[in-house]
Amino acid sequence: MTWWKGPLTGFDLETTGTDPEEARIVTAAVVDTRGAGVERATTWLVDPGVPIPAEAAAIHGITDAEARAHGRPAAEAVEEIARALAERLAAGRPVVAFNAPFDLSLLEAELRRHALPTLADRLGGPVAPVVDAMVVDRALDKYRKGSRTLQRVCEVYGVELRDAHEAGSDALAAVRVAVALGRRYPQAGDLPLDELHRRQVGWYRDWAVDLQSWLRRKDPAAVVDPRWPLKEAS
Repeated sequence: MTWWKGPLTGFDLETTGTDPEEARIVTAAVVDTRGAGVERATTWLVDPGVPIPAEAAAIHGITDAEARAHGRPAAEAVEEIARALAERLAAGRPVVAFNAPFDLSLLEAELRRHALPTLADRLGGPVAPVVDAMVVDRALDKYRKGSRTLQRVCEVYGVELRDAHEAGSDALAAVRVAVALGRRYPQAGDLPLDELHRRQVGWYRDWAVDLQSWLRRKDPAAVVDPRWPLKEAS
């Protein structure tokens, strides 16, 4: 069976900010599917322990008051999220994300912050297999004009995104985009998962090198981190 017809796990975080080393988790979702069909979804509302900036709350809709009143303690929630992902990865079930280096790196930073084992620690090796719908789309439809936001990519592939910036909705949409990519592009959809993972490492690195070269036309010091799926080596 090709990977996009089999068991998949969508993963998404909504957070306090855009820096994966500094931002904190506010909501999270782990959505198990078979192909595009949902089997089970688990979500978390987290008290991040720091103020949620107004600009972040405006995007995901979670206020400080709601997080403090109803959110799980951060250390408990982060442990549960990591355990859920590690169990699936250890079983060979791919974790699907949209811009994996953000979500996975942020989770790893939270684990370190709370002195908990990282995903790599739990797996005893690389964090894999991962399918990053953004990376695959960008590599295989390289010259398509327009933005590469999840909302826009969903439109391109005919995927319904019911509630943008709600973690469960975004996680499921990432899976369904990945399935659409696997169906449309056999050069990704027909690959074994371990090979697809390796290809994404190269695709992301190539994109980062090209972007850094372009940015350095104006800023010679510009740096684009080429590591995938984690900014921390895994």
